[in-house]
Amino acid sequence: MDAIIENFPRFIDAFLMTLRLLVVSGIGALVIGTLVAAMRISPVPAFRGFATVYTEIVRNTPLTLVLFFCAFVLPQLGIRLDYTVAATIGLTIYTSPFVAEAVRSGVNGVSVGQAEAARAIGLGFGQTLGLVILPQAIRMVIPPLINVLIALTKNTSVAAGFAVLELVAVSRQVIQLNGDATVTILVAVAAFYLVITVPLGQAANLLERRVMVQR
Repeated sequence: MDAIIENFPRFIDAFLMTLRLLVVSGIGALVIGTLVAAMRISPVPAFRGFATVYTEIVRNTPLTLVLFFCAFVLPQLGIRLDYTVAATIGLTIYTSPFVAEAVRSGVNGVSVGQAEAARAIGLGFGQTLGLVILPQAIRMVIPPLINVLIALTKNTSVAAGFAVLELVAVSRQVIQLNGDATVTILVAVAAFYLVITVPLGQAANLLERRVMVQR
């Protein structure tokens, strides 16, 4: 316990870094994922093809490899980034296809009659998608999207291998100095993660029940 108390400020900084990675990467993934989902159902074949290839390649690539590319390959191409920025970009890219698939499943769940009615009153594809389909789809897929964010929270730990001082990285440093307190330190780190994931899980369950009632 002494190791936790002595290094508590470091753990708080690491916790805030984990939150930063989660929030920034989560927002980026939601934006990119929604755009990719829209491209997957676009009437333009080129857009559909690009979105399909992007989704399949990124979703089936290990996160460590994505982060390695952002942290070490991009600098070789002349794009030099801070490791934290590189980790954020990598997490955003890796998470976006999972968001896209969740949104696409919501779009497929919207009645075809909604799109037909929108086209009947003269709305184009973009207007139909943005004003009619997506608002209904997003409401249905909020619980799955929260589950994606919970997975993202745990995936931020991979950034520890790329010089980002988040919870796992700091716990390793503290354990090296306090090897006899390893179990206590790991339990403390797990508790920090639970502070994020448990409320998210409860929010997902609550929203899922509300959506079921509205249906």
